[in-house]
Amino acid sequence: MESLYLLIPLSIVLAFVIAVVFWWATRSGQFDDMEGPAHRILMDDDRAASDKPPPSKPGAPDER
Repeated sequence: MESLYLLIPLSIVLAFVIAVVFWWATRSGQFDDMEGPAHRILMDDDRAASDKPPPSKPGAPDER
């Protein structure tokens, strides 16, 4: 029974802290664009990497 005197106030404080962190995240724009980063990674521009031939392994025979 004595543990409830400690656990109930701690759970109320924890719920309050979680609510404050969630409020801060929504006010600071953390949840504004949930799909943008997912689309950006799919539309990655790899033109610079495709201009170069793949590096050959050392000791591999030349394929000429």
